[in-house]
Amino acid sequence: QLQLVESGGGLVQPGGSLRLSCAASGFTLDSYSIGWFRQVPGKEREAISCITSTDGNIYYADSVKGRFTISRDNAKNAVYLQMNSLKPEDTAVYFCATRLGDWCPRSPPEYLYWGQGTQVTVSS
Repeated sequence: QLQLVESGGGLVQPGGSLRLSCAASGFTLDSYSIGWFRQVPGKEREAISCITSTDGNIYYADSVKGRFTISRDNAKNAVYLQMNSLKPEDTAVYFCATRLGDWCPRSPPEYLYWGQGTQVTVSS
């Protein structure tokens, strides 16, 4: 069964850090570009970061640039999102998603597989 599983979410104070993980099973990630998205109730799912499959190009949304870092470990079949200097407006459900090829579109329908999401809450 092809599956993505996110982990690492939780409650953190403003200014704190979290590291999200996205682990794949049933397929290998090395041929896939991996995106991280987030969504709050009543709003569209937002692309916040992505890393391509082979050339390693990386995208960050302006809202997270300089604070979040995406990385991938093909040996562990996983992708990570290090989130530093967290703000209350980062509160959302975070999803990872994959698509074949060396391209990071911003549109969620372009992605093939999705995880179930992990909640990140930034609050004092």
